[in-house]
Amino acid sequence: MCNYFQEQTKDSVRQIIFSSLFSPQGNKADDSRMSLLGKLVSMAVAVCRIPVLECAASWLQRTPVLYCVRLAKALVDDYCCLVPGSIQTLKQIFSASPRFCCQFITSVTALYDLSSDDLIPPMDLLEMIVNWIFEDPRLILITFLNTPIAANLPIGFLELTPLVGLIRWCVKAPLAYKRKKKPPLANGHVSNKVAKDPGVGMDRDSHLLYSKLHLSVLQVLMTLQLHLTEKNLYGRLGLILFDHMVPLVEEINRLADELNPLNASQEIELSLDRLAQALQVAMASGALLCTRDDLRSLCSRLPHNNLLQLVISGPVQQPPHAALPPGFYPHIHTPPLGYGAVPAHPAAHPALPTHPGHTFISGVTFPFRPIR
Repeated sequence: MCNYFQEQTKDSVRQIIFSSLFSPQGNKADDSRMSLLGKLVSMAVAVCRIPVLECAASWLQRTPVLYCVRLAKALVDDYCCLVPGSIQTLKQIFSASPRFCCQFITSVTALYDLSSDDLIPPMDLLEMIVNWIFEDPRLILITFLNTPIAANLPIGFLELTPLVGLIRWCVKAPLAYKRKKKPPLANGHVSNKVAKDPGVGMDRDSHLLYSKLHLSVLQVLMTLQLHLTEKNLYGRLGLILFDHMVPLVEEINRLADELNPLNASQEIELSLDRLAQALQVAMASGALLCTRDDLRSLCSRLPHNNLLQLVISGPVQQPPHAALPPGFYPHIHTPPLGYGAVPAHPAAHPALPTHPGHTFISGVTFPFRPIR
């Protein structure tokens, strides 16, 4: 079967046959289809059969996310869990089929949502994906840039980009890894030795990888305004849906409450900082379509974070004016609730009386007393 798709010269014929064989039909045969598909795509990765990978990329794009996650799980099991070191084979498809890599990343982020310790991505998989994106950030936009898009996207399928899933990884990672290494509580309290142990939480390698990924995601978000404008979708299509941010914020709030006994203040601060940065850049680029009022209501239950407060407050727009009165300075931020703006002083203070100058007398010595 792998050789057939490789030898078929007409792409349209390949796509039709691939879809006919592996599209879910909602019957008992779907399990057999998915098992065979997993073996076929796994073999295509091993022997670098690009036509099969391209067909699989199209299949992932038009198949419900439930089945996409199953295919991703099969590949992760084969190349990250069963045979140590086989991840090197999976890494090679980056240059062979970037389109499949983009869809694979989207599926993997849907699979590993960090909702439990079992759903934290394996270290080898994380490192591979971060290196892919860091080397070429446009990789995660391939499906979006090469697909005719309507303003309304179908529900229940993979997103056009893995941005939502990657933001979830970056924001939840500090808290999820802290929860993963959560020690057993004795009488509801954590011992001082465990609470102060810097090794409890995310290890240095994971921390650096998620920081690197977060930077790459912000860089991609900053380019989206141009791409959305070119497709005439700026202000009409949100690649990051506000409805997807709601469960993310709820999960952060729940994790923050759960980790309170562990004194996870640094992890909570890092998580909220990354959330604030992602929200700000996504809104500025047009990837996230919502108002500041929406953000205020969404983030009202989260622990306090200075950067997040700045983001949900937004820039203060000064009303137009002909000229400013003397002594008046525009307020950079709106005044706190219950306090009005400080008015300008009606008049200048009277001049202070001048003191007579002191006459310098030469030859007068001053005693020196050392400080004890």
